[in-house]
Amino acid sequence: MKTSFELIAEPREDQGKGASRRLRHAGRVPAILYGGEQTPLALSLDHTKLQLAMESEKFYSAITQIKVNGGVQQAILRDVQRHPWKNLVVHVDFQRVEENQLLRVLVPLHFTGEAIAPGVKTQGGMMSHLRNDLVVECLPKHLPEFIVVDVSGLSLNQSLHLSDVVLPEGVVSIELKSGKDASIVAVHAQRAEEAESPIAAAAGAASGAAGAAAPAAAAAKPAAGVKAAEGAKKDAKK
Repeated sequence: MKTSFELIAEPREDQGKGASRRLRHAGRVPAILYGGEQTPLALSLDHTKLQLAMESEKFYSAITQIKVNGGVQQAILRDVQRHPWKNLVVHVDFQRVEENQLLRVLVPLHFTGEAIAPGVKTQGGMMSHLRNDLVVECLPKHLPEFIVVDVSGLSLNQSLHLSDVVLPEGVVSIELKSGKDASIVAVHAQRAEEAESPIAAAAGAASGAAGAAAPAAAAAKPAAGVKAAEGAKKDAKK
């Protein structure tokens, strides 16, 4: 069974909005651990250590060891609630992991070979990621941290589907299992605004600025002539 992270939790007996608010003020995060044949456990976690773990992409699809009440429970993150505008985690849900029980997990996709794909390197196309993750089903021991998708062979107007992805041993795509074979990445022709080079864009901006300056200069000349005429009339009166 693959484990990559460890969190130390404390049981929490007081529940409700008031109790949760007090926990957050103390730098802790309310959490729940559920699943398996055991009753759900209300826990609290250190906010700083939880945030540090959550900075890693692997944390969201890895099995975590939660140490509580002198024991260790294997679990996987199921839900995260964040504060609307502050950089704070408000609540987290963990599900217990059983060694012989299938898991359904959202696993990230890692694309390789983009720079050497013919559609990008020699045909001027752009690579579009239509999917960045994949829901898979597997036993805990087969759970991958990520799935590699090789796009080095893609030409212009070609795409890869779920059925083209090579999955690790023991891992099944839920969508393929249900008969859905969606596109996950494609190479398409660039639009005019995407294809315009920075040099051309800069030249166009300079040309536009010069064009705008010309009418302004032309407008200034008549104004100068009017002032000169008014000066001459004053001199004649004197």
